[in-house]
Amino acid sequence: MTTPTKIAGYDYENVDPAETPVTQEALDLLKATLLWDDTTDALLRRVGELLEKQVEDILDLWYGYVGSHPHLVTYFDGPAGEPDTAYLAGVRARFGQWIRDLCTRELDEQWLAYQHEVGLRHHSAKKNQTDGVDSPRAYVPLRYMIAFVYPITATIRDFLDRAASPDDDVDALVDAWFKAVVLSTTLWTEPYSDLW
Repeated sequence: MTTPTKIAGYDYENVDPAETPVTQEALDLLKATLLWDDTTDALLRRVGELLEKQVEDILDLWYGYVGSHPHLVTYFDGPAGEPDTAYLAGVRARFGQWIRDLCTRELDEQWLAYQHEVGLRHHSAKKNQTDGVDSPRAYVPLRYMIAFVYPITATIRDFLDRAASPDDDVDALVDAWFKAVVLSTTLWTEPYSDLW
């Protein structure tokens, strides 16, 4: 998958790995807990190939889902209490890049540091800062961070089915995607708890 030349607020390379309290050892243990192996890495790369041309369609579906649920879209509210379209657009571009990164990036210290940054951007520590939004919503509740794993996983199968070749094992591809989403989301929850 390709990385667009410039996405506002996407500063993957500039995040300092020393900023995250999560160690490479903790990441390795999480991966072991998820039964992650070399096959998972290979399957994720294939997921990335299959989703490359469908990222905007995926985002249309996910944003339609969020937009149809007032209790979710409210976290994009501006000061007037209505969804801020510029905020939605900025997050959308980074969300698309998250799909690409999840499938193609090496899960190294830089990736780990950026997951921590994303977690902070959902937490009161940094929410609204990246896009300079004056939102009444100071954080995304942890419950929605966790619950959103299901729709992001359940909806990906149709996109994989559309692009898969007869040689692809779509069940295995969905399983690898699910592991990656759970891993990423788990890392995003770190700022929410000192019991992490």
